[in-house]
Amino acid sequence: MDATHSKSAFVYRQVRRALRSGHYAPGQRIDPATLAAEFNTSPTPVRFALYRLVGEALVVDQARGGLHVPLLTEVAMRDLYDWMERLLLMACDIGATPAARKAEPLEPASDDDLPKQTWQLFDAIARATAHRSLQQAVKQANDRLAPIRRSKLGLIEHRGKELAQLNRHWQARDMPALKAALHDYHERRKQLVPCIVALLNERSDHLH
Repeated sequence: MDATHSKSAFVYRQVRRALRSGHYAPGQRIDPATLAAEFNTSPTPVRFALYRLVGEALVVDQARGGLHVPLLTEVAMRDLYDWMERLLLMACDIGATPAARKAEPLEPASDDDLPKQTWQLFDAIARATAHRSLQQAVKQANDRLAPIRRSKLGLIEHRGKELAQLNRHWQARDMPALKAALHDYHERRKQLVPCIVALLNERSDHLH
């Protein structure tokens, strides 16, 4: 691997991690020159990294408007929640491999930790199947939803209890109960999509 590709891979990992952690908000512009300075590299590997993220739908290219964190429409957000739900239900139907029968329970989380623990739980459910294509699909959907989860919209009450219930069903490998809870989890969010989109658009207006 040459130096450009090595630096590009490094920038890709760092920006993807930043997106997952909420460093960038939905609708926020990502400036390649700023990243090049931050990572002490030329613009070329940064652009390679960002366009790799564009290909994964984690960043959008608005041409003259530049590169941004996606700001989803109501239809796109509802589709994304529906896609994540379908992937996780498929994982439940496949079931965990014998090697993945037991898992460490999630630690009690603060509100700031809930998006991270949600990502970890959904990732664990997918990884337990040993189906790599399903694992990658869940990881990508998880990463696309991460900035939305990190926006701290405050629209859903008792999120900690909700996540704890999902985790209990997962730890017990009670797949019927887990599937029902996953459906309820995503249904609540799909019903709130108009409110979520409106708030994200309002916040995005203040970023420009």
